Amino acid sequence: MLSVLFGAALLVAMQFLGDAVVRLMGVPLPGPLLGMVFMLPVLMLLRRVPEGLGTICRYLLGNMPLLFVPLIAGVMTQFGVLGLEWIPFLLSCIVGTAITIVVTALVFRWMMQRTTGKKS
Repeated sequence: MLSVLFGAALLVAMQFLGDAVVRLMGVPLPGPLLGMVFMLPVLMLLRRVPEGLGTICRYLLGNMPLLFVPLIAGVMTQFGVLGLEWIPFLLSCIVGTAITIVVTALVFRWMMQRTTGKKS
């Protein structure tokens, strides 16, 4: 139980750190994203994911659809703006999805090569 609280506290601390850097330095990135970037070297130094962090992350990922409900509700309140700007919105959705698919495939391929030592 204590390790799960540590994992949750680590996630929140990294988010607050990212938010603080964004607010103090004016970095044009979301604070939570920057917090996860800060967490990457920590995990690389540990060479493993702490048990509590892994537990809380599995729980959050298992309930990910619930985390999108506020986002969807927010988009639904902006139908007037979307009606005026639907072409850039649609293009950004399509381009963003395409970039995500390509990057995911490249990272997956890189990780497969790294774990198996074979090139495909």
